[in-house]
Amino acid sequence: MQSVIIDKSFSSIESIAELLNLDKVGAIPCDTIYGISARANDVNAEKIYEIKKRPQNKSLITLISLDDLRLSSLKVPSVLYDVYPAPLTAILMDEVGTTHAIRVPSDPFMLRLLPLSGPIFSTSVNISGERSLLTFNDVLCTFDKTLDFIVRTNDVSEGVPSTIIDMTQKPYRVIRMGAYDPHALI
Repeated sequence: MQSVIIDKSFSSIESIAELLNLDKVGAIPCDTIYGISARANDVNAEKIYEIKKRPQNKSLITLISLDDLRLSSLKVPSVLYDVYPAPLTAILMDEVGTTHAIRVPSDPFMLRLLPLSGPIFSTSVNISGERSLLTFNDVLCTFDKTLDFIVRTNDVSEGVPSTIIDMTQKPYRVIRMGAYDPHALI
């Protein structure tokens, strides 16, 4: 079955949220690069790992609204609330010591989608170990019939993923330099 193609527009947000809430997996352009995305739950994590051929020991980033982050059980340094939304992924710890990679995206489209879908997993659109796909046509050519839906945009990504910083202990540690300059945080 071919992937459903949905144009990225504010009028399509409810349709995309409906697909996510039905546990469909799709490619969604974000504030950094296209992401393979699905509602954040164990079943969808397994689907994403299978689609990407991703090793199970590599975690997924969770995109979350600022309100959901505030309501979460994660230990969030207060400085992060001054930074978000931003292309910065923070590794945070929950109350039982499990780490989670979290980002509040700065893309207005995603900021409107997340309250309707709840937190979603997102990881670069590619087969694990290969280059990230940055355009709709590349995503379609590689993942048509594999993903339930693909959000089409004419915007071309610069291909810079989010910066990842471990904020589970001080001093904070940069894991990956990306689209956000973390020097004010470390």
